[in-house]
Amino acid sequence: MHYTICDLLADLTQNAVEADASKVTVEFLETDTELKVYIRDNGKGMDAETLKRVSDPFFTDGIKHPNRKVGLGIPFLIQTTTETGGEWNIDSVPNKGTTVFARFDLINIDTPPIGDVVGFFRQILLFNSTIPEYDLEIIRKKQGKLNCSYKIMRTELIEALGSINDVQALSLMRTYLESLESAE
Repeated sequence: MHYTICDLLADLTQNAVEADASKVTVEFLETDTELKVYIRDNGKGMDAETLKRVSDPFFTDGIKHPNRKVGLGIPFLIQTTTETGGEWNIDSVPNKGTTVFARFDLINIDTPPIGDVVGFFRQILLFNSTIPEYDLEIIRKKQGKLNCSYKIMRTELIEALGSINDVQALSLMRTYLESLESAE
């Protein structure tokens, strides 16, 4: 199992970015009792046979990591949600894309901590793709003791900062994301 939910989601988001998608959307909906996450991409998708096999930790297509014999992202998602009162679903259509859904029960004592949300968003915004101008959209809604709601587009950040890969841009991005998280 991953240490935090954000660690697990980073792995799944990287899969979406690497699926030859021109657009990836991460919707992060949090209340005091649950976290719902949708990771959508318009990439290569999976056929029915592959979709059945992704829950097997000993299945991998061998393309991304030719020497690896395991693929643990989806099995960890299934384990984490199933064993802690959550739920999951994957829909995929070849050449149309994939949607991964997870609901985490934040009250269950065995649910891992959410983790560093700002760090997670910053990390996924930095993922590289084979599609030169791909976009990553983050939709964040938090309702409960603390509230925030915002949307970020990777292309807009690049346009505003010029680059998102240098130290100054990374610092500005963290400050910006932290301000959005604390806004009510």
